[in-house]
Amino acid sequence: MSPLEALATGNDRNDLASRPVITITAVALAKLVELRAEESDGESLGLRLAIASGRGEDFRYDLSFDEFLKAAFTDEVRTHTGPVDDGSSEVEIKVIIPGDDVELLRDATLDYTDSQGLVIRNPNKPQAPDVEGLTNDDQLSAEIEALVSGEVNPSLAAHGGFVTYMGHDGEGTVYMTMGGGCHGCSMSKMTMLEGVQTMLAEALPAVQRVKDLTDHASGENPYYT
Repeated sequence: MSPLEALATGNDRNDLASRPVITITAVALAKLVELRAEESDGESLGLRLAIASGRGEDFRYDLSFDEFLKAAFTDEVRTHTGPVDDGSSEVEIKVIIPGDDVELLRDATLDYTDSQGLVIRNPNKPQAPDVEGLTNDDQLSAEIEALVSGEVNPSLAAHGGFVTYMGHDGEGTVYMTMGGGCHGCSMSKMTMLEGVQTMLAEALPAVQRVKDLTDHASGENPYYT
């Protein structure tokens, strides 16, 4: 828990504060302890897990060993324990997560495989990118979001993709990003412009065009080849 939460009173509050943000599998924990043992000051080190990507980008992570006693006041520090191979005793490691990344890592799982190394499976979506001057809280936005959730995303779900509405500029242009199977897809720009744009324009006369804000070059899961 963070130093601030360590001062909290009440059992319920403390139980919540001490609950791990992420899950570490037994094999990943064993690997982390093995790697930490190679450090000269290993006993004082915890695993710092931070999100290195920017808003609107697919998650990229920074994993490094750091002194847990020197964690920032806003960091979350949680202790993860697990049995060693023979089950006779337990090992533990502290995980340090920057305060701003906690909710974006909530319920993620850190695993290890021989082929991929340390792998993070994160059920959360990256934060939408910031675009200045867009409106996303008016009646048109509500109608667009209803159409996206009711028709557009169910159609894209068959391909493992989804779109996220960012806002509109008041002059007929709607801004969106694409994620999941759509991100990185060689056909996703066409899907957005010819499919989503047509669907929105036909249903909502105020929508004239759709602009795709997605950085498709960083996608790793195309569903078209």
